[in-house]
Amino acid sequence: MIDRFGLLLALAKERHFGRAAESCGVTQPTLSAGLKQLEEQLGVRLVERGSRFIGFTPEGERALQWARRVIGDMRAMRQEIAGMRKGLSGHLRIAAIPTAMPMLSELTTPFREKHGDVRFTLISASSKEVLRLIENLEADAGVTYLDNDPLGRVQTVPLYTEGYRFLTSIDAPLGDRAKVTWEEIGRVPLCLLTPDMQNRRIVDKQLAEAGHTVTPMLEANSTIALLSHVRTGKWASVVANTLADVFAFPASIRSIPIEGPEVLHQMGLVVLDREPMTPIVTALLAEARSVAPALTARI
Repeated sequence: MIDRFGLLLALAKERHFGRAAESCGVTQPTLSAGLKQLEEQLGVRLVERGSRFIGFTPEGERALQWARRVIGDMRAMRQEIAGMRKGLSGHLRIAAIPTAMPMLSELTTPFREKHGDVRFTLISASSKEVLRLIENLEADAGVTYLDNDPLGRVQTVPLYTEGYRFLTSIDAPLGDRAKVTWEEIGRVPLCLLTPDMQNRRIVDKQLAEAGHTVTPMLEANSTIALLSHVRTGKWASVVANTLADVFAFPASIRSIPIEGPEVLHQMGLVVLDREPMTPIVTALLAEARSVAPALTARI
């Protein structure tokens, strides 16, 4: 049944029979047969079938929740037993919103100093995708906004507060200012993150409250793409203060504080609220709590 639960999770991730089978290393008929056997074991239909994947039945959605729980418990058991023999090791997957990616080293570096046998995969995703990846066991933890969208059944550790800066060339309009307002920013051609990113929705909200509906001259779902355009001196943007501080800009680019109502959002670590947690996630929570005071004081 555990193997069949794995097939169910793969289908929830891929939303496509062929891709789910490929991700599991089986043929599509094998996947379909395994799901059918699971349905027979449970005595209910789990998957809405047509010529392609349609969705899960209500019973299927509930079975999916149990599948995540069972497979999560299996992972926790394996990690705990292995850790009793040789210490903490394994693979830690952290999903983070793009504006938080520069801050992950503040967490992973001290963690690795304590647990040298743990390897990391870092995944850039929108805030909604971060939560989906955690829920579907595709990521062990996430770093995202704690105070904007509903988070669901998670444990959180606040890490730092995100503020915003206006980036522009010193020779461009507003480039010589000590501070700027959202109303003034709304009159300047901008490059911004794409609308699926929560950072973009925050910026749009502030500009709307200042009386502007902005259509950016360039949109990107990559902060590196955004900042590299600003670096040319031909583009302006509104970015998180963490990005403005860590990216290497030439002297001709200015990071200007934005005055008016102060816009701050709490960033933090999120993990599924479940017991028992895997030892590697327990250790990550402890590390996050350890580094949070220094991050809060510095940012």
